[in-house]
Amino acid sequence: MANENTQIYHERQRLQFCLLHSLNNLFQNYVYKQQENAFTRASLNEIADKLVVDDTDKETWTPLSILFKPHHNTITGNYDINVLISALEGKGKSVIWHDRRNGASSIDLDGPEDGLMGIVLNVPVRRYGGLWRSRHWVTLRRIDGMWYNLDSDLAVPQAFKDTEEVKKFLDYIIGNGGEILLVMNDNR
Repeated sequence: MANENTQIYHERQRLQFCLLHSLNNLFQNYVYKQQENAFTRASLNEIADKLVVDDTDKETWTPLSILFKPHHNTITGNYDINVLISALEGKGKSVIWHDRRNGASSIDLDGPEDGLMGIVLNVPVRRYGGLWRSRHWVTLRRIDGMWYNLDSDLAVPQAFKDTEEVKKFLDYIIGNGGEILLVMNDNR
């Protein structure tokens, strides 16, 4: 169980860099004094650009292509799932897209920590009175035996009281059009 000495790293939301914040919150690198392993805007842009080069089905270039690239927005971020998967695979992790038909009850939240590293959610959001619709990346992570919501839109991380509360939260996310991605430690 987590105690009052548990340090939790939590990046706050800036522009549309929620994937960047979500990844750094997942890896907790700043807590463990491993800043050199943290993700940066430049490292995610590099991944996104490499995905474009590797793509065999190239899109037609337009003047807006300078700003709105296939896997991210050059100014605000807004990275897509391909960047997430590539970034995690680059750190030796694998991603399992949870089958929403099974609900959260099929996720083993109490298993060994060397299996499930954490959970990344992609949730629909509405801002500015519903005028702006987008999606937002959120990380859930077990730290010292306790699950935390490390959403970059929160002022501070929020602890769940137990795994049943986490499952209820995940079922709520599924019911509202969110996607659940299980980040696994690749133990090959």
